[in-house]
Amino acid sequence: MDLEALWLTLRLAAATTAILLLVALPLAWWIASRQGLLTALVQAVVALPLVLPPTVLGFYLLVAMGPLTAPGRMLIQVVGHPLAFSFEGLLIGSVLYSLPFAVQPLVAGFEAVDRGYIEAAEGLGASPWRVFSSVVLPMARASLLTGAVLTFTHTVGEFGVVLMLGGNIPGATRTLSISIYDLVQEGSYAAANRTALALVGFAAAALVVIYLLPSVRRGEGRQADVVR
Repeated sequence: MDLEALWLTLRLAAATTAILLLVALPLAWWIASRQGLLTALVQAVVALPLVLPPTVLGFYLLVAMGPLTAPGRMLIQVVGHPLAFSFEGLLIGSVLYSLPFAVQPLVAGFEAVDRGYIEAAEGLGASPWRVFSSVVLPMARASLLTGAVLTFTHTVGEFGVVLMLGGNIPGATRTLSISIYDLVQEGSYAAANRTALALVGFAAAALVVIYLLPSVRRGEGRQADVVR
């Protein structure tokens, strides 16, 4: 396995997950708390990476980050170098491409919270932040973990966006998915198979964690009933 590509992939996935959780928490709470056309439009924009081919998103991000557009030129002046074909560019693309995997589980979790608890906390004088942090977030912690796991694993497996934005620069933009592609192109099927199997095992373990969460929640509920 390409250890350099492995390290870069893990760095990219960890950074993407951290950024998206900070962005997704308030965004998902806003979506779950409102209805109407604006909310539907925001949800559609968030979900767009699920239906767009990765190369389409990668192409537009590549153009937007380049010197041919005003935003791209401004970014180059701020950062000091083009973001395309850099780790920072990959990070921006990964954040946008994995956005629905962080937001949608949280929206579902927030919508499932019993409104009675929220109204009771508000009736006791709790501030909106206190209601969210002390009532809503603890009750939706399984959805938070699900969003984090899905975001991390989805970023590890990215290919199209990574290839369009980062190319294939060893130590800078070559991730594990790109490494597998290179090995196949070289005819090194045994090495490609070892890396692919590692990713399959990682993805399967992540899914087991996600599907165990309902069982954990049911077990906690039974323990609470016994205590009461």
